[in-house]
Amino acid sequence: MTTSLPRQDRIRRAIELLRHDTTDKFDDVVGFTAQEFIDPVLAQEERDYVFGQVPSIVAHGSEIAKPYDFLTVTMPRNNVLVVRQKDGSVKAFVNLCRHRGALLEQNEKGRCRFFSCAYHRWSYDPDGSLRMITRDNTFGDIDRSAQGLVELPCEERHGFIWIIDNAHASINVAEWLGPEMDTILAGYHLDELTCFRAAGFDEPTNWKIMQDAFLDGYHIQYAHPNSAGKIIHTNVMAFEDFGRHCRFIAPRKSIDRWLEEDPGDQPLDPYVTETHFLLPNSTLLRQPDHFQLLTFRPHPTDPTRSRMEQRLMVPPVEASGLEQSHWEHRWDKNWQILLTVLHNEDFPLLRDSQQGMGSADAGGMLLGRNEVANQVFHREIRKLLAQGRAAT
Repeated sequence: MTTSLPRQDRIRRAIELLRHDTTDKFDDVVGFTAQEFIDPVLAQEERDYVFGQVPSIVAHGSEIAKPYDFLTVTMPRNNVLVVRQKDGSVKAFVNLCRHRGALLEQNEKGRCRFFSCAYHRWSYDPDGSLRMITRDNTFGDIDRSAQGLVELPCEERHGFIWIIDNAHASINVAEWLGPEMDTILAGYHLDELTCFRAAGFDEPTNWKIMQDAFLDGYHIQYAHPNSAGKIIHTNVMAFEDFGRHCRFIAPRKSIDRWLEEDPGDQPLDPYVTETHFLLPNSTLLRQPDHFQLLTFRPHPTDPTRSRMEQRLMVPPVEASGLEQSHWEHRWDKNWQILLTVLHNEDFPLLRDSQQGMGSADAGGMLLGRNEVANQVFHREIRKLLAQGRAAT
């Protein structure tokens, strides 16, 4: 299995795998059950022991680039408000008024110098502190410093905004990523890119079914025969396992010219796609000229529902050498292709998978030796669940 090799060596490793019609593999086939995708007790454990304990990505920093920019997100445990501060830092709060519990901000994103509750017009500053109590002369004496918004652990690193969905946790993204993946992400300078577009999709599908699909190089020619199957080789992955996280190179079919010819020292980056799995719920795709981020979150109560978010990160127009109109046309076309594949090919299959998992006598199922990134995902989620259970 490929590990700790320079990128060009890993690409050449992928060529060798392709020549021999094989892929990097684990030692064993592993099993799983349908209950993992429908059990409400397990779903609650995932919300608490996974998303309530470890960092996950909620946005790219360019989505709230200026002071007082904000966005809202429904996490598995909390409704969340993420705000760019006056000093450029980012804070996250439970999106809830501390008076009577009304949702404080209904908009998905915007810019606001203070947040005002629609119920009784209590208001809060962007740093979460309680700004005003309406008709406070009749309300009664309270400790205003104790009634600010509840803050969640939040950190901006490698261009992404990460949070832990638990007010009592502490966050250290570098520690969570580990030295290998932290160094890898640092080398991509993702903070210098801009999020051209982001969108979310609420699906009647367990989040793990969704995540599994976007770690899988085995299904490409079968599920996507007229799209990705024409571009990327199926079931060929030069793989690196970093414990919690992993990555793999998948060769594009344009690389076939080098199957019979030695590329020498020529860089082969345009001929591959590189996939990174960032535990617990993100797939980062490195394409020759841009990055895609796919995130998958459990529904707050229903194990058979989830939300997928897709982001397209590209060089800003100033650094691209393109006219604004050309830049927008190029990336809009790319975005539309991605959406078409999602809605016409991926989502229908995954909805059917969820329906199948509801069968009372589903029987045991399998992840093959070749489904390496999927095995890492299942292995590491099981570890987090075991740690959470042991701690309670």
